[in-house]
Amino acid sequence: MLMPFCHASAWAAPLRPKSFGNRCQKLVFYSRGPRYEVASARSQIVLSDLPCRSSRLHLSPKADVKNLISYVVTKTRAINGTYHRFLGRHFPRFYALYTVFMKGIISIPPFANYLVFLLMYLFPRQLLVKHFWTPKQQIDFLDIYHSLRKQSHSEIITHLERASALVSDERLRWHLTDLCTKVQNGVHPTAHDILALRECFSTRPLGFSQLQATHMRALSRAMLLNPHLPPAVLRWRLKSHTTVIQQLDRALAQLGIGQLTAQEVKSACYLRGLNSTHIADDRCRTWLGEWLQISCSLKETELSLLLHNVVLLSTNYLETRR
Repeated sequence: MLMPFCHASAWAAPLRPKSFGNRCQKLVFYSRGPRYEVASARSQIVLSDLPCRSSRLHLSPKADVKNLISYVVTKTRAINGTYHRFLGRHFPRFYALYTVFMKGIISIPPFANYLVFLLMYLFPRQLLVKHFWTPKQQIDFLDIYHSLRKQSHSEIITHLERASALVSDERLRWHLTDLCTKVQNGVHPTAHDILALRECFSTRPLGFSQLQATHMRALSRAMLLNPHLPPAVLRWRLKSHTTVIQQLDRALAQLGIGQLTAQEVKSACYLRGLNSTHIADDRCRTWLGEWLQISCSLKETELSLLLHNVVLLSTNYLETRR
């Protein structure tokens, strides 16, 4: 208990709260009979000998940090606004891609967009659509993608050979085995050879509903689709993808191949499994005509044959085999 030293006259009159000069801590006295105690939270008090700071210097650190952050954010927004206007005025196509990428895919902090540009420069095949590839990059990257899907061609032919043993019709079984042997020996099959097997691909064992999981994974890789999905999802994706291709084929047959430019023909062939980057325009048009002949002749229940046609018709076509 603290007993403050006071003048004798202070004992005669009640004491009022009193503070010691210009101190940060205030010492307050209360009368309790002949003794005086210092009031505190736990009957203890620590007096500070340091003088209080002036009101001008007594500022909250949190307020300073908030003001600094507000200033940085304001400047960042102004710089980003100028940068966006520059892109939209000088590079409208790139700005459209940039806007979709920044708003629809990821949300990143200020100035991190420069990291995105660096990643686009280092990995253009993974991060940019082919419209932004250089002509040399288009050839190189399309070759890479085709080499990835071509790795599953031999596996798909092996699945067809195994399925031939389950075909009940002896004539169809022999024809399917003969077709697989021709493809393995480097022979390009004709549209007539492929259409002769349409019955095998409408029911068991090669219809969409009867395909095995490993078979569908190999077909997904040949179509550049994700193979690491449940079998039911793989079957649905393969069927829907093939249905869309057949619808495009029917529209293209009505339009006529002659109405397409050379680049459109190459793109159409590449979508259907042919590496058209190294094939002449007339050869691409011939191959696309064979594909349309097969596609437009198939029914909806025979779409599995059109899916396998990606391998059967493209593996040994002219310069495609190396």
